[in-house]
Amino acid sequence: MKIAFKLAYKNLMGAGLRTWLNVSVLSFCFIVIVFYSGFINGWQKQGRLDAVNWEYGNGQLYHANYDPYDVFTLQNAHGTLPKSQSENLTPVLIQQATVYPNGRMNPTLIKGIPVNQNVINLPIGLLAKSDARIPVLIGKRMAEASRLSSGDNVLLRWRDKNGTYDAANITIAGVFDSDVATVDNGQIWMALDKLREMTRLTNETTLFIANEQYQPKQNAGWKFQPLDKLLKDFDSAVQAERIGSVVISSVLLAIGLLAIFDTQVLSIFRRQKEIGTYIALGMTKYQVLKIFTVEGGMYSIFAGIVGIAIGTPLFYYTSSQGINLGNLTEGMGARMANIIYPTFSTALILGTLLVLVFSATLVSFIPARKISKMNVINALKGKIS
Repeated sequence: MKIAFKLAYKNLMGAGLRTWLNVSVLSFCFIVIVFYSGFINGWQKQGRLDAVNWEYGNGQLYHANYDPYDVFTLQNAHGTLPKSQSENLTPVLIQQATVYPNGRMNPTLIKGIPVNQNVINLPIGLLAKSDARIPVLIGKRMAEASRLSSGDNVLLRWRDKNGTYDAANITIAGVFDSDVATVDNGQIWMALDKLREMTRLTNETTLFIANEQYQPKQNAGWKFQPLDKLLKDFDSAVQAERIGSVVISSVLLAIGLLAIFDTQVLSIFRRQKEIGTYIALGMTKYQVLKIFTVEGGMYSIFAGIVGIAIGTPLFYYTSSQGINLGNLTEGMGARMANIIYPTFSTALILGTLLVLVFSATLVSFIPARKISKMNVINALKGKIS
């Protein structure tokens, strides 16, 4: 094996430009595959973290009638929970409403949460500093869609627990910026006590957000939703993107391997005298086959070295500074921040390198099998057998 490596290395160095063209193609494939996978890893990690910090906490306790995908369940999706069972839980009351910005009618959800909560990053504490009669908080998406800004007054209409319609002017006390669209789009946040007073739902709650100290327990009329279940849709979206990345990476790798395959086929065709000489000097056909197979594998090793040397600064820069996607994330169905910080692990880099080396070696072995069927006399004469 040592001799095979030496001869393979000497042959590759002697090939000159052909070798480095193949190495360049494979190293480009290596960098793109690692970068794409790191981007998806960073997206998933960042999206899950944002969801925990802005919306889900350490899980949520739903009222039995509450379905986040069906607004018609909200009318009966609220109840009370004994104080002894609500420790380490932050209550949230959700009700349907209609807001009338600039004379337009926009359906919305009113969400009430304690102003002193600290389980999620929502800056609801701004409401305590407002002198308005009904101060509320909205996100930047809601502000843009409704053309509202901090300090604006707008008419809000809602129904109380008896189904009676009521209306009042609310004041935008603040506009927050979050990468989590599900705490922003079509939603108005206000103090929980104020919302309960407006809807006459005293002590009623739609869901509770758990903190890290909460231990799930059985509660009649309530169902606990762990983070894995709450993040299932987001993880499914990421998984779908991973499948797409595998397809793209496979096509890209196939193009690089095709260059290796063509090079090996041409090399065996042109070097038949060399192959015959090796065998005449006492090498077995298996040993000669091994030399050509190792040559193909060494292309990928060189490509890995070049790829790591070129890619490391790129990986470091993007993982620390992030990739600014700007407005490309607006309107996307999946949760995605404007700036994504790719995550590159040693396992990802080494795993991609191993796949590259294995694939290149296998592709090199396929045309090299012809050596085992060669006629030595014809090979020495440079004839095709």
